Amino acid sequence: MNWDARAAALVTAAAFALMANPRSAQAEEAQAAQAAQAKASIVVLGDSLSAEYGLPRDTGWVNLLRERLAKERFDYSVANSSISGDTTSGGRARLPAVLDRLKPAVVVVELGANDALRGVPLATTEANLRTIVEASQAAHAKVLLVGMYVPPNYGPDYTQKFHGVYEQLSKEKKVPLVPFLLAGIADKPSMFQSDQIHPTVQAQPLLLENVWPSLKPLLGAPASK
Repeated sequence: MNWDARAAALVTAAAFALMANPRSAQAEEAQAAQAAQAKASIVVLGDSLSAEYGLPRDTGWVNLLRERLAKERFDYSVANSSISGDTTSGGRARLPAVLDRLKPAVVVVELGANDALRGVPLATTEANLRTIVEASQAAHAKVLLVGMYVPPNYGPDYTQKFHGVYEQLSKEKKVPLVPFLLAGIADKPSMFQSDQIHPTVQAQPLLLENVWPSLKPLLGAPASK
């Protein structure tokens, strides 16, 4: 199944992903809150692409980020506040509690794909993302936006306008942007699970490599050896 053909199954899969979330974001946040007492924290506010949907536990790109931080001696905890099927409205609604509980140094915003799948107006998506960025900055957190493209069968005009939301906010709010989380795998069916929507375990290192170059400059200096 190619990238165009996947679109027919996306809306249904997104709905099931919300019900079948394999991990509890709240439980993970509670663990991270304890760790954050001793070190600065990074919060990933995302959807199924970050929530390890369909993957064995601790094999997603967010956990690989934890390992990368430790390997390169960056003293940060990571809270995966990602929920499968979540939209920008959901992320906006739960962000204040996340900021209050974890007081993150960095917020990685990986939301928006489900908005497009559900036909949410672009203006609503943009407003929600702007609020998420502004609230995070008001809480003294640095922000990293993670961009997304929708399948091309949505039409080139909508596809460009959708991605343009991330580009515009990045410029307007002066926050770095990961252009496309699925860069390098979107046209490779073998990198997706049987639903041809969610990346496999083998794809997770590539997702991290897409995020890391934009995230690393937001971190303080690594600990000396």
